[in-house]
Amino acid sequence: MNIQPIGERVLVEQVQKEEKTKGGIYLPEEARQEKKEGTVIAVGTFKDGKELPLKKGDKIIYGGYSNEEFELQGKKYLLIEFKDIVAKII
Repeated sequence: MNIQPIGERVLVEQVQKEEKTKGGIYLPEEARQEKKEGTVIAVGTFKDGKELPLKKGDKIIYGGYSNEEFELQGKKYLLIEFKDIVAKII
């Protein structure tokens, strides 16, 4: 897959929702909480051409509501604006 985000955007593969609780109870689709975590797949650039401070493989936490979600080759991806990324998991 060759997708390069344009501008200050980051392509992220979203972490899957929990299917069962820690106690082993399976959750129906409606009850699963969406995790706002993901793995960086590709990174765009700042308006001046400088690289964003993320790289492929970084784990991130993001917020915001204007994410573009799409499916490619059976996997779900998000295009997130850099300003909506709140933390990098180390």
